[in-house]
Amino acid sequence: MTAEVRAPARSMGSWVIGLAGISGLVAIIAGLYVSREALTAVAVLIALAVGVGWPHFLRIPAKKTLAAVIGLPGAGAAAAAGFVPAPGFLDWTPAFIALGMMAVFVVQLIRGTGQAQRLESTLGCCAGVLLSCLGAGWVAGARFNGVKEMLLVAAISAAVALLAGLIRWPDSIIAPLGIILAGLAGPLAGLVFSDIAVLPAAIFGVVVGAVLVSFRRLVTLRGGPLNLLAALSMGLAPVSAVGSLAYFIDKLLIY
Repeated sequence: MTAEVRAPARSMGSWVIGLAGISGLVAIIAGLYVSREALTAVAVLIALAVGVGWPHFLRIPAKKTLAAVIGLPGAGAAAAAGFVPAPGFLDWTPAFIALGMMAVFVVQLIRGTGQAQRLESTLGCCAGVLLSCLGAGWVAGARFNGVKEMLLVAAISAAVALLAGLIRWPDSIIAPLGIILAGLAGPLAGLVFSDIAVLPAAIFGVVVGAVLVSFRRLVTLRGGPLNLLAALSMGLAPVSAVGSLAYFIDKLLIY
Protein backbone atom coordinates (compact mmCIF):
# COMPACT_ATOMS: atom_id res chain seq x y z
CA MET A 1 0.00 0.00 0.00
CA THR A 2 1.43 3.33 -1.04
CA ALA A 3 1.84 6.39 1.16
CA GLU A 4 -0.79 8.19 -0.95
CA VAL A 5 -3.36 5.52 -0.10
CA ARG A 6 -2.44 5.32 3.59
CA ALA A 7 -2.54 9.07 4.25
CA PRO A 8 -6.27 9.60 3.52
CA ALA A 9 -7.11 6.56 5.65
CA ARG A 10 -5.18 7.95 8.61
CA SER A 11 -6.80 11.34 8.12
CA MET A 12 -10.27 9.81 8.03
CA GLY A 13 -9.42 7.79 11.13
CA SER A 14 -8.40 10.87 13.10
CA TRP A 15 -11.67 12.62 12.29
CA VAL A 16 -13.72 9.57 13.20
CA ILE A 17 -11.82 9.30 16.49
CA GLY A 18 -12.49 12.95 17.30
CA LEU A 19 -16.15 12.81 16.31
CA ALA A 20 -16.67 9.58 18.26
CA GLY A 21 -15.12 11.07 21.38
CA ILE A 22 -17.10 14.32 21.17
CA SER A 23 -20.32 12.41 20.44
CA GLY A 24 -19.69 10.25 23.49
CA LEU A 25 -19.18 13.33 25.66
CA VAL A 26 -22.37 14.94 24.32
CA ALA A 27 -24.31 11.74 25.04
CA ILE A 28 -22.91 11.60 28.58
CA ILE A 29 -23.86 15.21 29.37
CA ALA A 30 -27.31 14.70 27.82
CA GLY A 31 -27.82 11.58 29.94
CA LEU A 32 -26.56 13.47 33.00
CA TYR A 33 -29.31 16.07 32.67
CA VAL A 34 -32.05 13.56 31.73
CA SER A 35 -31.86 10.94 34.47
CA ARG A 36 -29.55 8.58 36.27
CA GLU A 37 -30.91 5.68 34.24
CA ALA A 38 -30.20 7.49 30.97
CA LEU A 39 -26.62 8.24 32.02
CA THR A 40 -26.15 4.62 33.07
CA ALA A 41 -27.42 3.43 29.69
CA VAL A 42 -24.99 5.76 27.90
CA ALA A 43 -22.08 4.50 30.03
CA VAL A 44 -23.05 0.89 29.26
CA LEU A 45 -23.15 1.58 25.52
CA ILE A 46 -19.77 3.32 25.61
CA ALA A 47 -18.23 0.36 27.44
CA LEU A 48 -19.63 -2.04 24.85
CA ALA A 49 -18.37 0.16 21.99
CA VAL A 50 -14.89 0.24 23.50
CA GLY A 51 -14.98 -3.54 23.79
CA VAL A 52 -16.12 -4.10 20.21
CA GLY A 53 -13.47 -1.87 18.66
CA TRP A 54 -10.46 -2.47 20.90
CA PRO A 55 -9.40 -5.83 19.33
CA HIS A 56 -9.57 -4.16 15.91
CA PHE A 57 -7.25 -1.42 17.14
CA LEU A 58 -4.83 -4.04 18.49
CA ARG A 59 -5.11 -6.10 15.27
CA ILE A 60 -5.32 -9.36 17.19
CA PRO A 61 -7.12 -12.65 16.47
CA ALA A 62 -10.34 -13.84 18.15
CA LYS A 63 -11.88 -10.38 17.84
CA LYS A 64 -15.49 -11.31 18.66
CA THR A 65 -14.62 -13.30 21.76
CA LEU A 66 -12.24 -10.68 23.09
CA ALA A 67 -14.75 -7.92 22.32
CA ALA A 68 -17.22 -9.61 24.66
CA VAL A 69 -14.53 -10.15 27.29
CA ILE A 70 -13.60 -6.44 27.19
CA GLY A 71 -17.01 -4.84 26.80
CA LEU A 72 -19.20 -6.85 29.14
CA PRO A 73 -17.21 -6.14 32.35
CA GLY A 74 -17.34 -2.43 31.55
CA ALA A 75 -21.08 -2.61 30.99
CA GLY A 76 -21.48 -4.45 34.29
CA ALA A 77 -19.37 -1.88 36.13
CA ALA A 78 -21.42 0.98 34.70
CA ALA A 79 -24.72 -0.70 35.58
CA ALA A 80 -23.52 -1.42 39.10
CA ALA A 81 -22.41 2.20 39.58
CA GLY A 82 -25.90 3.30 38.60
CA PHE A 83 -27.84 1.12 40.99
CA VAL A 84 -25.73 0.11 44.01
CA PRO A 85 -26.54 1.93 47.27
CA ALA A 86 -24.53 5.03 48.16
CA PRO A 87 -21.72 5.68 48.88
CA GLY A 88 -20.13 2.57 47.33
CA PHE A 89 -20.70 3.63 43.75
CA LEU A 90 -17.50 1.99 42.44
CA ASP A 91 -17.29 -0.89 44.91
CA TRP A 92 -18.08 -3.40 42.17
CA THR A 93 -15.74 -1.90 39.58
CA PRO A 94 -12.54 -3.67 40.82
CA ALA A 95 -14.42 -6.96 40.79
CA PHE A 96 -15.49 -6.46 37.18
CA ILE A 97 -11.94 -5.46 36.20
CA ALA A 98 -10.58 -8.62 37.82
CA LEU A 99 -13.28 -10.74 36.19
CA GLY A 100 -12.52 -9.30 32.77
CA MET A 101 -8.78 -9.81 33.11
CA MET A 102 -9.27 -13.40 34.26
CA ALA A 103 -11.51 -13.97 31.25
CA VAL A 104 -8.76 -12.61 28.98
CA PHE A 105 -6.32 -15.20 30.37
CA VAL A 106 -8.90 -17.97 30.01
CA VAL A 107 -9.46 -17.06 26.36
CA GLN A 108 -5.73 -17.20 25.71
CA LEU A 109 -5.48 -20.59 27.40
CA ILE A 110 -8.34 -21.93 25.32
CA ARG A 111 -6.62 -20.70 22.16
CA GLY A 112 -3.76 -23.05 23.02
CA THR A 113 0.00 -22.77 22.81
CA GLY A 114 1.78 -21.44 19.77
CA GLN A 115 -1.01 -19.10 18.72
CA ALA A 116 -0.08 -15.80 17.10
CA GLN A 117 0.10 -12.60 19.16
CA ARG A 118 -0.78 -14.21 22.50
CA LEU A 119 1.31 -11.76 24.52
CA GLU A 120 -0.03 -8.72 22.64
CA SER A 121 -3.58 -10.03 23.01
CA THR A 122 -3.21 -10.61 26.74
CA LEU A 123 -1.60 -7.30 27.65
CA GLY A 124 -3.63 -5.20 25.23
CA CYS A 125 -6.96 -6.75 26.20
CA CYS A 126 -6.25 -6.30 29.91
CA ALA A 127 -5.72 -2.61 29.19
CA GLY A 128 -8.98 -2.61 27.24
CA VAL A 129 -10.86 -4.15 30.17
CA LEU A 130 -9.52 -1.43 32.46
CA LEU A 131 -10.52 1.35 30.06
CA SER A 132 -13.96 -0.13 29.55
CA CYS A 133 -14.61 -0.35 33.29
CA LEU A 134 -13.35 3.16 34.07
CA GLY A 135 -16.40 4.61 32.35
CA ALA A 136 -18.40 3.74 35.46
CA GLY A 137 -16.82 6.84 36.98
CA TRP A 138 -19.19 9.07 35.00
CA VAL A 139 -22.16 7.47 36.73
CA ALA A 140 -20.44 7.49 40.11
CA GLY A 141 -19.52 11.16 39.70
CA ALA A 142 -23.12 12.08 38.91
CA ARG A 143 -24.37 10.25 42.00
CA PHE A 144 -21.57 11.32 44.35
CA ASN A 145 -22.84 14.72 45.45
CA GLY A 146 -25.43 15.59 42.83
CA VAL A 147 -23.30 18.42 41.39
CA LYS A 148 -23.63 18.07 37.62
CA GLU A 149 -21.39 21.02 36.83
CA MET A 150 -18.19 19.14 37.70
CA LEU A 151 -18.88 16.54 35.04
CA LEU A 152 -19.77 19.31 32.60
CA VAL A 153 -16.38 20.92 33.23
CA ALA A 154 -14.75 17.51 32.72
CA ALA A 155 -16.54 17.01 29.41
CA ILE A 156 -15.61 20.48 28.13
CA SER A 157 -11.93 19.98 29.00
CA ALA A 158 -11.96 16.60 27.27
CA ALA A 159 -13.70 18.03 24.19
CA VAL A 160 -11.09 20.78 23.88
CA ALA A 161 -8.26 18.22 24.07
CA LEU A 162 -10.01 16.06 21.46
CA LEU A 163 -10.41 19.01 19.12
CA ALA A 164 -6.75 19.91 19.54
CA GLY A 165 -5.87 16.34 18.61
CA LEU A 166 -7.57 16.76 15.24
CA ILE A 167 -4.98 19.29 14.14
CA ARG A 168 -2.59 17.63 11.69
CA TRP A 169 0.57 18.72 13.49
CA PRO A 170 3.30 16.54 15.03
CA ASP A 171 2.72 15.03 18.47
CA SER A 172 5.59 17.10 19.86
CA ILE A 173 3.47 20.20 19.23
CA ILE A 174 -0.02 18.82 19.82
CA ALA A 175 0.82 17.17 23.15
CA PRO A 176 1.73 20.37 25.04
CA LEU A 177 -0.89 22.35 23.12
CA GLY A 178 -3.67 19.93 24.06
CA ILE A 179 -2.62 19.90 27.71
CA ILE A 180 -2.43 23.71 27.89
CA LEU A 181 -5.76 24.25 26.15
CA ALA A 182 -7.52 21.67 28.34
CA GLY A 183 -5.92 23.25 31.40
CA LEU A 184 -7.33 26.64 30.38
CA ALA A 185 -10.74 25.26 29.40
CA GLY A 186 -11.28 23.72 32.84
CA PRO A 187 -11.14 26.98 34.84
CA LEU A 188 -13.06 28.91 32.17
CA ALA A 189 -15.84 26.32 32.11
CA GLY A 190 -15.84 26.28 35.91
CA LEU A 191 -16.26 30.06 36.08
CA VAL A 192 -19.05 30.08 33.50
CA PHE A 193 -21.07 27.04 34.53
CA SER A 194 -20.36 26.61 38.24
CA ASP A 195 -18.62 27.98 41.31
CA ILE A 196 -15.78 25.44 41.20
CA ALA A 197 -12.47 26.97 42.30
CA VAL A 198 -9.99 27.85 39.57
CA LEU A 199 -7.07 25.72 40.84
CA PRO A 200 -8.93 22.35 41.06
CA ALA A 201 -10.53 22.99 37.67
CA ALA A 202 -7.12 23.82 36.15
CA ILE A 203 -5.53 20.70 37.65
CA PHE A 204 -8.36 18.60 36.32
CA GLY A 205 -8.08 20.15 32.86
CA VAL A 206 -4.35 19.43 32.71
CA VAL A 207 -4.86 15.81 33.78
CA VAL A 208 -7.62 15.30 31.21
CA GLY A 209 -5.51 16.88 28.49
CA ALA A 210 -2.58 14.59 29.31
CA VAL A 211 -4.82 11.52 29.08
CA LEU A 212 -6.33 12.56 25.76
CA VAL A 213 -3.05 13.44 24.04
CA SER A 214 -1.52 10.15 25.24
CA PHE A 215 -4.22 8.28 23.33
CA ARG A 216 -3.42 10.33 20.24
CA ARG A 217 0.17 9.16 20.62
CA LEU A 218 -1.03 5.55 20.76
CA VAL A 219 -2.71 5.99 17.38
CA THR A 220 0.43 7.54 15.93
CA LEU A 221 2.66 4.73 17.21
CA ARG A 222 0.29 2.06 15.90
CA GLY A 223 0.73 3.22 12.31
CA GLY A 224 -1.45 2.26 9.38
CA PRO A 225 -5.11 3.10 8.76
CA LEU A 226 -7.84 2.41 11.31
CA ASN A 227 -11.10 0.77 10.39
CA LEU A 228 -14.37 2.24 11.67
CA LEU A 229 -14.61 0.04 14.78
CA ALA A 230 -11.01 0.72 15.79
CA ALA A 231 -11.47 4.47 15.37
CA LEU A 232 -14.74 4.36 17.34
CA SER A 233 -13.04 2.54 20.20
CA MET A 234 -10.07 4.92 20.25
CA GLY A 235 -12.43 7.88 20.38
CA LEU A 236 -14.47 6.50 23.26
CA ALA A 237 -11.74 4.81 25.33
CA PRO A 238 -10.21 8.07 26.64
CA VAL A 239 -13.71 9.43 27.27
CA SER A 240 -14.35 6.37 29.40
CA ALA A 241 -11.11 6.88 31.32
CA VAL A 242 -11.95 10.53 32.03
CA GLY A 243 -15.07 9.43 33.93
CA SER A 244 -13.14 7.86 36.79
CA LEU A 245 -10.63 10.72 36.77
CA ALA A 246 -13.50 13.18 37.24
CA TYR A 247 -14.92 11.13 40.10
CA PHE A 248 -11.69 10.85 42.07
CA ILE A 249 -10.58 14.43 41.47
CA ASP A 250 -14.00 15.57 42.60
CA LYS A 251 -13.55 13.60 45.84
CA LEU A 252 -9.96 14.66 46.47
CA LEU A 253 -9.88 18.33 45.43
CA ILE A 254 -13.40 19.70 45.36
CA TYR A 255 -15.86 17.95 47.64
